[in-house]
Amino acid sequence: MSPLAVIAGLEVPANVLVTGASSGIGLAAVGQLLDNARVGRVVAVSRGAEHHAGLSELGRSHGDRLLTLSCDITSDNDRDALAARLAAAGIDSLHLLLNCAGVLHAHRLRPEKSLAALRSDALAQVFALNAFAPVLLVQALLPLLKHRDPVVLASLSARVGSIGDNHLGGWYAYRASKAAQNQLFRTLSIELRRTHPHAACVLLHPGTVDTPLSKPFQAGVPPEKLFTPEHSARRLLMVIAGITPEASGRFYAWDGAEIPW
Repeated sequence: MSPLAVIAGLEVPANVLVTGASSGIGLAAVGQLLDNARVGRVVAVSRGAEHHAGLSELGRSHGDRLLTLSCDITSDNDRDALAARLAAAGIDSLHLLLNCAGVLHAHRLRPEKSLAALRSDALAQVFALNAFAPVLLVQALLPLLKHRDPVVLASLSARVGSIGDNHLGGWYAYRASKAAQNQLFRTLSIELRRTHPHAACVLLHPGTVDTPLSKPFQAGVPPEKLFTPEHSARRLLMVIAGITPEASGRFYAWDGAEIPW
């Protein structure tokens, strides 16, 4: 059996960049991509990527097919430095950008249950990573899309970011930041149709995944709907493999179903 296609119609080895690569879906996706013979190089990006034990182990197994780069994608300087380091490593093209970085809770940061819980600093923190960083990362890496091979720019969103599917309320910052990311990527997809017609730009809902991000909120999730990172990554990579430029600007779940904005 031939290896699974990484990008529809791509005939050269795929160069892939994954953010949020030190844990959860990102780490699982890095491992699965490296196991695919149709992948050329994988760039694993996170704040602590260069010191991460799991990524180091993958590096020992896969050699220079894996490049680990530490980068805070919310930082303008770090994003610019990332682009320069890719050039220095001889990576002059990308075929898949998979953004898995995101924040739901952290120290002194919890999803809001009511309007009274909203704080401007929390909104700014959540929007910086969930909404602004993904599209600004594409801006920094745009020169790597000048080739004419197929490209997919995919970023993890969440079903709770769908305005049409919001029936419960709450989680103001997380919902709104994902909705903002959706709009930014939808707008990007329209521009790319003119400037980079070989590229597709999509949002992906990974399902509820057993990671530190979802851990405090898993109590009511049926076991069959709580996915491992490996399962979710595998299903998302299958969705990505079927994406063509005609699908650009859409929002898909892990099973390929389209989600309303």
